Amino acid sequence: KGNKKRKRTEEAEKVSEDQSSSVVQESPVEVKKARKKERSKAEKKLADRENALNRADEEEDEKLFQNKTKQKKKASRGIAKSVVNSPTGTTAEEQKRKQVADETVDRRTVFVGNLPVSCTVQVLKSLFKKYGQIQSIRFRSLIPAEDTISKKVAAIKHKVHPNAKFVNAYVVFKEECGAEKALKENGTEIASGFHIRVDTASKTSSHDNKRSVFLGNLPYDILDDAVREHFHVCGDVVGVRVVRDRKTGLGKGFGYVLFESTDAVHLALKLNNSVLMGRKIRVQRTGDKRKATRKIPDRSHAPKATADTTTKKKSYSDDSFVGEKATPLKKNIKPKRLKTIPRKKAGKNK
Repeated sequence: KGNKKRKRTEEAEKVSEDQSSSVVQESPVEVKKARKKERSKAEKKLADRENALNRADEEEDEKLFQNKTKQKKKASRGIAKSVVNSPTGTTAEEQKRKQVADETVDRRTVFVGNLPVSCTVQVLKSLFKKYGQIQSIRFRSLIPAEDTISKKVAAIKHKVHPNAKFVNAYVVFKEECGAEKALKENGTEIASGFHIRVDTASKTSSHDNKRSVFLGNLPYDILDDAVREHFHVCGDVVGVRVVRDRKTGLGKGFGYVLFESTDAVHLALKLNNSVLMGRKIRVQRTGDKRKATRKIPDRSHAPKATADTTTKKKSYSDDSFVGEKATPLKKNIKPKRLKTIPRKKAGKNK
């Protein structure tokens, strides 16, 4: 029994020693943990500051990167300024070159109008080859026989509308002098009843208003030669131009006649209201056309005023028309005033 008690005491002592040793051993670890906790607060502050500095550095880097990208974009835009916003992506310099090339081509081209539908490329070549080498010939203002057929196919297959009677064309020469010489063929009769109109295709060609006349109220199915015959009495006709619709080829009701001299213009103005194909045509100077249209509304109001004033003066009195209007207004006002007077008096009596 005594040995058992000693063993128990010894075991208890060992357990206590082990516990004390564990306490002694664990105490420095706990101290370290506490220190770590205390240090972590300070470290958090430092870490926050470092993060803030890092963020500021990143923002500056982003700003520098954005500035660089903007500069690159500006540089690319500066290069792209020459590029035009078009599907082909051609530059402005290329377009200028094309415009110059087109202008030079227009100087070498000649517009030939009022050609018969039966006219071919060989006929035009035989007519203009004596003035220089011909580069190309293109027919225009063709009216196809069917809506499904394009104008090119109609020109190639000669499928033209039966009501179409004339065709226009462009003749391109290799040199400008050939186009200038070809203008001599203006007014020549290429077929019976077809006097062609030859003019330069460039925009520099100006129309002489002093030698021309504006025509209005023309029939829609009129031909150029009918107008030429109507005004041939006035003088030599250089050219006739009837403005037509591109799709149908019918006239729009107006046109121009160009004479060789200004004296023919005075005689042509006398044909105003003359009958051409059952319609009274209107003949005016090309410069006075706009002025006349502006004065039309003023003239329309003027005779009405004069007629009214004359009738009023004869029927009523020598006073103006405005005075005659003012008198019935006064008569209408007087009975209203008489009606209001008794009402006021009745109110006062009450």
